Amino acid sequence: MLGDNQEPQHYYVGVDVGTGSVRAALVDQGGVLLAFADQPIKRWEPQFNHHEQSSEDIWAACCVVTKKLRETCWNKAGHFFDLPDFLSWKATGVTARSLCSLVCKWTYSAEDGWDDSFWKMIGLEDLVADNYSKIGNQVLPPGASLGNGLTPEAAKDLGLPAGIAVAASLIDAHAGGLGVIGADVRGHSLACEGQPVTSRLAVICGTSSCHMGISQGPIFVPGVWGPYFSAMIPGFWLNEGGQSVTGGLLDHMVQGHAAFPELQARATARCQSVYAYLNSHLDLIKKAQPVGFLTVDLHVWPDFHGNRSPLADLTLKGMVTGLKLSQDLDDLAILYLATVQAIAFGTRLIVEAMEAAGHSISTLFLCGGLSKNPLFVQMHADITGMPVVLSREVESVLVGAAILGACASGDFTSVQEAMARMSKVGKVVFPRLEDKSYYDKKYQVFLKLVEHQKEYAAIMKGD
Repeated sequence: MLGDNQEPQHYYVGVDVGTGSVRAALVDQGGVLLAFADQPIKRWEPQFNHHEQSSEDIWAACCVVTKKLRETCWNKAGHFFDLPDFLSWKATGVTARSLCSLVCKWTYSAEDGWDDSFWKMIGLEDLVADNYSKIGNQVLPPGASLGNGLTPEAAKDLGLPAGIAVAASLIDAHAGGLGVIGADVRGHSLACEGQPVTSRLAVICGTSSCHMGISQGPIFVPGVWGPYFSAMIPGFWLNEGGQSVTGGLLDHMVQGHAAFPELQARATARCQSVYAYLNSHLDLIKKAQPVGFLTVDLHVWPDFHGNRSPLADLTLKGMVTGLKLSQDLDDLAILYLATVQAIAFGTRLIVEAMEAAGHSISTLFLCGGLSKNPLFVQMHADITGMPVVLSREVESVLVGAAILGACASGDFTSVQEAMARMSKVGKVVFPRLEDKSYYDKKYQVFLKLVEHQKEYAAIMKGD
């Protein structure tokens, strides 16, 4: 919770159960009582001078007073926003919510609206009051113009003219998908050129990764979020797969290795990033074979932070098989390569789950920080067997956000038109099909790793 100075504050609830009532107070870190509530306790006198109370009634009274306190740090709130909608409100003074935020994060249905039974089930039925005024009763598709644009106050803060159009927002990963998935691919010899946009999968890869696939109708994919209607591109259903840690996993594996100080020193001497140096080092040690073949005896399962898609199992752990006693720079480079491959195998697993459920995907569109890494990109092409399209502008999330603004301004008639005009292909990376057999074998090992991990867990849980 934020205090008046916008610094995080901790608050504490004290509960006193007395003879006649339960009392509770909300107290800050300075010992100041901020709110108070009480609730009588029932008493029975079955015979003269014989008094009884119910422990269940006392517990119920405890619940009542704590809820009263919540309603006091709670009833003062005018609105509850997801961050993109808060920023839109600050810019325009309009409390309208983006369909993207509400559908993907707030259990809102684009077709049926709010579900009152859900809020009642979790004890927040008061949010239904006043026609959902605190959580949003005006919901707009991404790219819709908000109110009269920038308020004079916001315009002054931002250094822009008042009245500039402001668009209903997108979540950052969804903006990345919007910024890359609609690019005009004519002239690049891609299968998706003659196919609908639903044949494309946007992969937004940074610290973690999101896999955005769209469809004309709703497709339910086990372990993949959605389908969400109009959550990214108006008129299309969205499925959102993901990997909990990708760029973060590479940092973890590389920086935790014994040879990292040597790597860091060498990369600094060459004015390179550690990953650029590792890529060049792999080219040196691969000799005549393809670089990916260096991991023939080293395999990684990448769920060091649980699996988001398509297994949806937060208990899964990371696995590495094939380690040796040596810990030199060669070993670090090969472990890094095996981890990159494991992340790409995770994408292949997500794609296969989506296709098994009804998606038809022929091309990957990558953006985000990891898309700047040529090894990461090539491994995704080789392992999925699909071409990878990179945007001309690396910052596709920002391009996607600008597309929304372009739509709100009225310069384009639809999000789809703005996507086609503003998203540009920068580079296409094709898979090395001659290496397919090798990666198919490694994929079999990849699947065995998680199968064995579950077997190990079952053994340890047994009697």
